[in-house]
Formats: sequence, structure tokens, C-alpha cells
Amino acid sequence: MPYASVLGRDPEAIYRQVDAAGRVAEADGPALVQALYDELVRALRAAAWACEHRQFAVKSDKVTRATAILFALEAGLDFEKGGDVSKTLASLYAGARKTIVDASIGGSAQPFREVADSLEEIAAAWRQARQG
Repeated sequence: MPYASVLGRDPEAIYRQVDAAGRVAEADGPALVQALYDELVRALRAAAWACEHRQFAVKSDKVTRATAILFALEAGLDFEKGGDVSKTLASLYAGARKTIVDASIGGSAQPFREVADSLEEIAAAWRQARQG
């Protein structure tokens, strides 16, 4: 019963994974980008929390998740149609990855929060553009 033992360890984590997978599976392009931004900000805030509480495995997991999402967002950029906006976002994502990786080595939660705050602003603008 390895499946039951995994569920017994952290049922809340399993629920979050199933919820995220469901939102991504049903998302169109813009909704997928929104889901990725939301998950990215959550991962960065969790990494900051893990830093403060010396939960190194959690921090590592969230840093890995955040960098993977940044790579996915960058891979989805259309440089032909997006022009300067795509170039700007690519630079932003690369800078965010560097900050996150550098912060993963240190003990400060602040860099994770700063990147999360910046990306949350972009996510809010994206959300507003999708609604308008």
C-alpha cells in the first residue's frame, strides 16, 4: 500500500497537487499563464516561510518549483508576436531565476518575498487584462 502511505504523510499536499493539476489541465493559454503566475508566487512565499523556519527541504522543493515555472513561462513566450514585451519578460524571468537561485544558498527570506511581490504585480496586471 505505498499509495496509502503517501497520502497518510501529507494529505493537504496531495490535495494541492490534484487541485493545481486540475486547473492546469482545463486551462486555455491565458488561464494557464495565470495559473503558473499564481503557483509561482505561492512557491516563492512558501520558500520565504521555509527560510525563516529552517525547513531546508521545503525551501529546496519550492525553489525548484519556482525556477521550473519561470522556465515554463519563458518557454511560452512568442518573440515574433510579443516583440519587446516578450524580450522584457524573458529578461525579467532570467533575473528572477538568478535572484531565487542566489537566495537559495543564503538564509534570507527577503529575496523570495521581493521576487514574489514583483511577480504578483505582473499577475494582477495579467488578470486585469484577461478580464478586460
